[in-house]
Amino acid sequence: MNQIEIEDKTFHTNGKPKVAVLLVGYGEVEDYANFADYNESALRLLTAKFVTIPDSLFFWVAKVLSFLDKREWHSHGDFVSPHNRIFEGQRAGIEASLQRRFGEQVKVFKSFNFCKPFLPEQVLQQIRSEGFERVILYPLLVVDSVFTSGLALQQFNEALSHQDRWIKAMRYLPSFFDAKDYHKLLAESFQQSIQQAQGPYPSSQVGVILMNHGCPIDARGFTTGVDESVALYESVRAEMVTHYPLISIGWLNHDTPGKWTTPDVTQAAKNLLHLGAKKLVFAPIGFCTENHETILDVAHILEKFDKDGVPCQHLPCVNEDATFCQMAAQWIEPLVGELLNVSELAEQSPVHNGHSHSEHSHNGHSHNGHAHPHPHKQAHSHGDGHTHVH
Repeated sequence: MNQIEIEDKTFHTNGKPKVAVLLVGYGEVEDYANFADYNESALRLLTAKFVTIPDSLFFWVAKVLSFLDKREWHSHGDFVSPHNRIFEGQRAGIEASLQRRFGEQVKVFKSFNFCKPFLPEQVLQQIRSEGFERVILYPLLVVDSVFTSGLALQQFNEALSHQDRWIKAMRYLPSFFDAKDYHKLLAESFQQSIQQAQGPYPSSQVGVILMNHGCPIDARGFTTGVDESVALYESVRAEMVTHYPLISIGWLNHDTPGKWTTPDVTQAAKNLLHLGAKKLVFAPIGFCTENHETILDVAHILEKFDKDGVPCQHLPCVNEDATFCQMAAQWIEPLVGELLNVSELAEQSPVHNGHSHSEHSHNGHSHNGHAHPHPHKQAHSHGDGHTHVH
């Protein structure tokens, strides 16, 4: 995939209306000293939505998880996630595409759910200080659920509740799991990569695991993203199945209490081997930005099959691919145009953090975000001494 090059620009609008796009991602730890704070925030904001945790235990559970994180990441050559760097590339690519159409009347700001100094409340202060009153909230997360878009809305509303009402107009794009151009991009990229390294195996013997983020089945009535993730899988599978008939969904689950989606990635791979696969391909569809799950967690799974002599291929996320960045900008262009053309700005009430999605519903139901419940260690056991809470 091609990386997009960004030209640095000074932001001037000469008094014209301007729109701030708040691009939200999870963010990942870059300094090991921050693991405990990261995990405690994620436990409170994500895990507590579907697992009961006494308030007095958050600090201590986060400490334990921090120890496990550090041990695992040290064991992988002092691993540092590339997520934040890649996300910045995506932000810059989306901004460059939007500015080609709208000029410097639009600016894209990045925000991370759990990483200072890019918490939503901090970035909103920056947006306000630069004179913006029109804001688009844009979680760059594939699947809509309470753990992704819902979390972004929750933090957005909490930040605004401590301020006077300065946002005069806002819009919101919750997810892109149903974007056909994204599905085609994934399928074409995967097929090209598989063909280049297919080796002696006919396509009928190549097992492809399309990986989604795992979802808890019950999260106290919140939408966890199961239906959306399955719809994403079915669409990408339909694009590929005539070339590679052995395809399965595979869920990157966490070893957290409760029932989770099946089959997990390991079981999906075993199922394809049972059907005659001689080579396995692990391809992420529910993630658009590389992170420790798509790197370390998948690597642990591949190790098991490598030991059994099964050839494996691990494909990347779309990351800063120029086509993806342009696509992601095009999805939001109508909203930017709307806000730039608003002549009389009516103050809007903050979005409800229950996240009813009045503007965005699929199949007759409304949702609350993507399925990514993971304090940096929501107990992700790899069966080999690693427990990965995330």
